[in-house]
Amino acid sequence: MESIFRLIHKLGPAGIVLKAIFAALVADGLLLAFILLRRSYRKRYFAKRDARVFHFRAVWEQLISGKIPYLAWRGKIFDRRVVESLALDALEAAPPEGAARVLNFLRVSGLLQTRIYEARKYHGWQRRKALVALGQTRAAEGIAALGEGLRDNNAETRLAALRGLGRTGLPAAAEEILRWVGERGLVVPALPLENALMNCCRERPQLVPRYMAAAHGELRELLGRVLGEVATQTMDADLTEMAGDQAPEVRASAARALGNARPKSALPVLAEMVKDPVWFVRLRATVALGQLRTVRAISALLLALTDSHRLVRLRAAQALADQDEDSSVIFAAVAHTEDAYAIDAYITAAENAGIYGELLEKLRTGRSMEEERRRHLLDIASRKVAPGPGIHPGVSAEPDAVVS
Repeated sequence: MESIFRLIHKLGPAGIVLKAIFAALVADGLLLAFILLRRSYRKRYFAKRDARVFHFRAVWEQLISGKIPYLAWRGKIFDRRVVESLALDALEAAPPEGAARVLNFLRVSGLLQTRIYEARKYHGWQRRKALVALGQTRAAEGIAALGEGLRDNNAETRLAALRGLGRTGLPAAAEEILRWVGERGLVVPALPLENALMNCCRERPQLVPRYMAAAHGELRELLGRVLGEVATQTMDADLTEMAGDQAPEVRASAARALGNARPKSALPVLAEMVKDPVWFVRLRATVALGQLRTVRAISALLLALTDSHRLVRLRAAQALADQDEDSSVIFAAVAHTEDAYAIDAYITAAENAGIYGELLEKLRTGRSMEEERRRHLLDIASRKVAPGPGIHPGVSAEPDAVVS
């Protein structure tokens, strides 16, 4: 009796096809067996993990208070990982006092020091995992190890260390990041670096100008954006210097910072910045002037309302519509510009702000201006006539009269 292999050989080309079909069936069978085995293993793993999580949740108070000896679970890798995961999750949602208690548990139990060791000695995904966990703890002890991770040759590891430092929110972490970018330059994506610095510099924004002075190009612009979000009133001189920077992006960031921090020099500096040659700098300055919510900013906003760029005009109109000053007085100053685009932008902003009906009513019943002028302003506000010369006969409606 001939063997199966001899019969297949006699089939010629058909035998090769038969062998391929057989090999495919064997491969499919092995793959299916692997999938089933893996699913079975993971099912058992998650069942075991759920059971341990339930157990440790039930005794959580005794666990973090130290009533349950640390040696009862530290020697078991599975239990140690479960406890650490629960502690890190608790840190995310706990109030300050509760977070301090959990962090003390991580210190006393040695879990924090274990992660620091792993972040320094391990490589690849294990090091990245340790760096992320260190960031979650927000512990000052982990900053040095995270700083070492920033200098790793692997880009993903550097990014994990950067995000870990950003999560701490500590000024010491900001100094570590700033020293690193001072040494290496911008070697990570700009957005995670910007977010990390914003989070860490809020307590001490004065750190940024010191490093910004030596930065150039894209890095300088990034540090300017960070300072635009975290600057305070005490940084008046730094912000004024930024407003005169050669880089338009830095000047735009200065405008944002002046609007957020509102130092004493904010109004005069922003009033000059609405004349900047770059449109988006004028746009940021206009938005910042609106944030000041002061009648003294109206003159500068009226200048921005006649800007050549549409977005600047729209934001100036929105800022004017949000002012607490009498809308009819502001509209009189807007109409004095005799700029059809400016007037249309203000009327549209008034409609969006819900004060357009109030404006028309004040123009109908107002007694503070001459009748002929009041009617003409009403016709312009109602879009019955086009703006032009002769809308203010006999009465001055200079923009400065609004703020007098």
